Amino acid sequence: MNIIETKNPSQILKITASNLIDKHCQFFRITLRQVQIGGKVCFQAEKFKDKQVFHENIDMESLQTWLQTNVEFVYKQVCVVLESTDVTYLFSANGKCKRLQKVTETKNTQVSGVNRTKNYLINEGDNIPALVDLGVFTKDLKIVRPMFDKFKQINRFVEILNHQFKDYTGNKITILDFGCGKSYLTFIVYYYFSVIKSVDVKIIGYDLKADVVKNCNALAQKYGYKNLHFVVADVSKDKLADEHIDCVISLHACDTATDYALHYAISHYVKYIFSVPCCQHEINLSIQSGGELDCLLKYGLIKERTSALLTDAIRGMILEDCGYSVDMLEFVDFAHSPKNIMIRAYRNKAKSGKNRQNIQDLMQKYHFNQTLYKLVYGD
Repeated sequence: MNIIETKNPSQILKITASNLIDKHCQFFRITLRQVQIGGKVCFQAEKFKDKQVFHENIDMESLQTWLQTNVEFVYKQVCVVLESTDVTYLFSANGKCKRLQKVTETKNTQVSGVNRTKNYLINEGDNIPALVDLGVFTKDLKIVRPMFDKFKQINRFVEILNHQFKDYTGNKITILDFGCGKSYLTFIVYYYFSVIKSVDVKIIGYDLKADVVKNCNALAQKYGYKNLHFVVADVSKDKLADEHIDCVISLHACDTATDYALHYAISHYVKYIFSVPCCQHEINLSIQSGGELDCLLKYGLIKERTSALLTDAIRGMILEDCGYSVDMLEFVDFAHSPKNIMIRAYRNKAKSGKNRQNIQDLMQKYHFNQTLYKLVYGD
């Protein structure tokens, strides 16, 4: 089977492999995107294992061979996103493959003229060295074409931040970023507050991977970001900052790590929360039939999505009980990532506990567990 149907792999915007066939494979999902490293464009694979993410860079000429070894008949579903077409391959354990093609609107990957139609807070040409080193900008501050979706994601987050902090009158702010990874957005958050808002900002980024933390600290030092530090830590068990924290950010922290980040924010009376959950397995693994929602538990994919939505709804209800005003936003377009719901919360009222009984009734009826509920209520 030849997944790469185009003679020019640079036309591929993204490849996502999910739903394992080979249970011996240690990565439950792989995502490939184009990146520019040392002036050379290649594909970078993000390989998800438990609560960790590993990265591997693949030359254009080696891509097909790499996919045949690591993706084909290893995963049930492989989606290849091109500029005007999405092609999905459905592999089966008995060696068969079904190909589905969907013609889409041409995706906006061209950078010329984008600022005439969209007024971004971060713009092409802005002198932000972090975006150069992270491969979003070229050395002459042009957007790297394959990274345009990442550029839009960065601006979407800055837009959400700016909406929340447009009337912020404080002269300083302290932020914790849980599961910061390569820290595209962490560096931009620092830039937003220190340059755009002229606020004295301090950020601590937590991640499980020592090599990622080391690299991020080196970049922070290189840019002179004296109040930006990164630490190797597991939010679920390690000792975290004890100082006053104004804002918690948790973007794509895997599974229950999001619950521990939210609990930290709640227990430390953090005023602002921005969380985009990822890999929500807990309810999906424990939920059982019990009532009116049984039709949503019959099919694997529907059950998985229902469980994820239920997880986020419960998290929102718990935050409300703990004195937060909560809303749910679409962070990025669903076509780019199904992990696109942001929980935005602002602490501005007294605790109530009005949602606790409803959540408890749901948990008992459908026999599932939810970590944030246990952390907050102790049940």
